[in-house]
Amino acid sequence: MDFGIKAAQRELWNEALYRWKRAVEVDPTYAAAYNNLAIGYEQQGDFEKARAAYEKAIELNPNNTYIKQNYELFKEINDRTNKPDGR
Repeated sequence: MDFGIKAAQRELWNEALYRWKRAVEVDPTYAAAYNNLAIGYEQQGDFEKARAAYEKAIELNPNNTYIKQNYELFKEINDRTNKPDGR
């Protein structure tokens, strides 16, 4: 998990995603790893995977304020930029 964060800080998103995917394979209940996966997917423009990862993170840890804030911000930005009329 920590190595993935360090890779992300260097904008090595493929490496970061690889590490976080491994983290959730090892522990499928690791909400923070799903949150980080979502951020990585966002950075790569894969918004469907980002949404799914955020939703899994919230499912696993519904009271985590940090995850909820990240997801709300994601939804606000993603939903606004993907409206058909651009508003």
